[in-house]
Amino acid sequence: MGIEDFLSSGNMRLDRQLKFTAEIDKMTSVYRRTMLLSGVRNENDAEHSWHIAVMALLFKEYCVEEPSVERAIKMCVVHDLIEIYAGDTFAYDTKANESKADREDAAADKLFSQLPSEQGEEIRSLWEEFDAMETVDAKYAACLDRLQPFLHNTLTEGHTWRNNGAVCSQVEQRMKIIKDFMPEVYEWVSKNLDRSVSLGWLDR
Repeated sequence: MGIEDFLSSGNMRLDRQLKFTAEIDKMTSVYRRTMLLSGVRNENDAEHSWHIAVMALLFKEYCVEEPSVERAIKMCVVHDLIEIYAGDTFAYDTKANESKADREDAAADKLFSQLPSEQGEEIRSLWEEFDAMETVDAKYAACLDRLQPFLHNTLTEGHTWRNNGAVCSQVEQRMKIIKDFMPEVYEWVSKNLDRSVSLGWLDR
């Protein structure tokens, strides 16, 4: 059972698209440090990507510049595809982040080359734009990528923070894009940081 059972359509382009679709099912097996709110297990990359894509429909009104929701959603659903091969790199793992760019570039080469060239180039371009966080759309998508696990931490007694030794200054730095691009949302973030420190979920 698996890709070896794939029956060709007779159309090489369609076959590549179908096989890519099967390949990205592997996202469901890439687990993150964030705990599901049910507490039963950690979330996977596919769940995280779906979650922030839905969030992109909700929070545009808080941005200091108006993003394209459609483009932001595209970035949300493709931004972690490369982790199929590169694995999830925990935001606060300094050592792992040293090799992150090289691992992810190699993963992008391997993954996006499986698509018809113009589609592979389009998706890779969206991934690179998201990663650079320079355009309005990328800033919006990046805010959501940070807001979702932050929300989970506030509702799981700081599970990820406590179990991985994160400190408040690290979280503040990661939330800086929200502070700059969605300042009203950051007011809520700031209140939760104070509460998390007071409850011992985060160390100063």
